[in-house]
Amino acid sequence: AAPAPAEPVAAATDAPKPAAAPKAASKVEPKGAGLDSATLRVSVEKVDQLINLVGELVITQAMLAQNSKGIDAGLYQQMTSGLADLERNTRDLQEAVMSIRMIPMSMVFNRFPRMLRDLAAKLSKKVELVTVGEATELDKGMVEKITDPLTHLVRNSCDHGIELPADRVAKGKPETGTITLVAQHQGGSIVIEVRDDGRGLNRQKLIAKAREKGIDAPDSMTDQECWNLIFAPGFSTADQVTDVSGRGVGMDVVKKNILSLGGSVEIDSAEGYGMSVKVRLPLTLAIMDGMSVGVGDECYILPLGSVVESFQVQNGMIKTIGTTGRVVQVREEYMPVIDLEKVFEVPRFDFEHVSNIMVVVEAEGQRVALLVDELLGQQQVVVKNLEANYRRVNDVSGATIMGDGRVALILDIGSLVRRTRH
Repeated sequence: AAPAPAEPVAAATDAPKPAAAPKAASKVEPKGAGLDSATLRVSVEKVDQLINLVGELVITQAMLAQNSKGIDAGLYQQMTSGLADLERNTRDLQEAVMSIRMIPMSMVFNRFPRMLRDLAAKLSKKVELVTVGEATELDKGMVEKITDPLTHLVRNSCDHGIELPADRVAKGKPETGTITLVAQHQGGSIVIEVRDDGRGLNRQKLIAKAREKGIDAPDSMTDQECWNLIFAPGFSTADQVTDVSGRGVGMDVVKKNILSLGGSVEIDSAEGYGMSVKVRLPLTLAIMDGMSVGVGDECYILPLGSVVESFQVQNGMIKTIGTTGRVVQVREEYMPVIDLEKVFEVPRFDFEHVSNIMVVVEAEGQRVALLVDELLGQQQVVVKNLEANYRRVNDVSGATIMGDGRVALILDIGSLVRRTRH
């Protein structure tokens, strides 16, 4: 228990007994605040400043590596070892600094048990919450921004997914429904899953609702395309709009918020057995691994996590559909072709040049093939916010400074994929 404030005040004002002052000081000292404390509180601003400095170090290291290629061969051989050490140490430093901003997902998960208890009582349902991977860490800034979308997904599972106890028993299920939250690292990303064992999504009901709202929903659409209908603006499968899971809106906002973080969202469902929503996010928005590609005299960065494969285009591989659409056949799959030269209106001085390299990228469950001139390599890039310094640019998520000093745009793969759907 904290000491009563009257004790140190009395000791400090009791002039005839100066010896009592040290005793009072020891009483008000916070627990763990001594020199032997194992933790140190540091403001987020100082950590962010450190991250920015590490980012500049990454850029400087890339510049050194780039410029060293033009020096004498003998001297270059001597520098290679030092540059390799610098690159390794820079990466280790970056990971150590980024870890300071990491906080466990339990900071988010811990807010749901009470919320679910209140919500289940309000809806006359019985719901159990199971959490897995609470110790999985994510950047503090990402945690703050993902909390609201996750809250909506959990409320949605309780409201629309989990059935009433009597209905569950009639279906042969336990009367208590289960909502499971899972967080785990996969490569350079974190995957957060919200799943329930409720009623799942009804394909025919989704298609009927979509047609009511004027959304194109053919019977031939795949299950994945059908599930994605719930992300349409204002779309809801609820027969009655409630104040529990979004008043009939919200899933479109959830997806928009996740995409704005450079993430993706994927739905899976089986009618009568439940639904799963997987959210994939980068661990941090500050530094990323990217593949640099050349188009004309311009350089663009593709997030490495979105790159599937690359290959050289052979005669007859690209087919024209209609007047403007083009697709390429990769093994047994046809995928849309996006010519980056046309998307970004890259000036071309060699008018006879034909781009002949394809980079297959994936986002939002769909693959597209990007047509480029050359593959320049893979590297770590420091992400700079373009909107803060200029304005929002379509199909671009940010910018970075390359080793030769050029500014390269970081492409928004999700935006490019959505371009092919219109």
